[in-house]
Amino acid sequence: MLQASQEALQVITELNAAYWTPGEVRGFLSTLTGRRVDESVTVFPPFYCEFGKNLTLGKGVFINMGCTFQDAGGITIGEGTLIGHGSTVVTVNHAVDPERRGDMIPAPVVIGRQVWLGARVTVVPGVTIGDGAIVAAGAVVTKDVPANAVVAGVPARLIRMTGFDAAPAE
Repeated sequence: MLQASQEALQVITELNAAYWTPGEVRGFLSTLTGRRVDESVTVFPPFYCEFGKNLTLGKGVFINMGCTFQDAGGITIGEGTLIGHGSTVVTVNHAVDPERRGDMIPAPVVIGRQVWLGARVTVVPGVTIGDGAIVAAGAVVTKDVPANAVVAGVPARLIRMTGFDAAPAE
């Protein structure tokens, strides 16, 4: 883990150190994740990620500036998802017992297709956000969000259902 984290930090530091074309940014992301990132993916640096190998980005994903992904537990982001600036996705928690506080407890985060995370959203370990959901700016998502739901607040709570189907048109 330490070696992979150091490699990720090296890639992220270079990515965030200068201007790069969208294709070059995808090249850094491909190196970071260890697999090809589709040309439809857009990430605006700065971008932060401490591991990288457990990050999966679907086609058409857009990630705005200043996002932080702690992906050691696994982050999957579905096609067409938009992530607002300054958002944070966390996949590792720590033990409650002070004697074991340094223990890391991983739990994956799955963000569905056509999801919109507003600015400064935080998603905690183990959460699944359903297809077509909207998470309002500043929300802290601590439990699963149903497909097509609109959630807001700290902790995030259901506001309403969108009434839209997130399935792509045929």
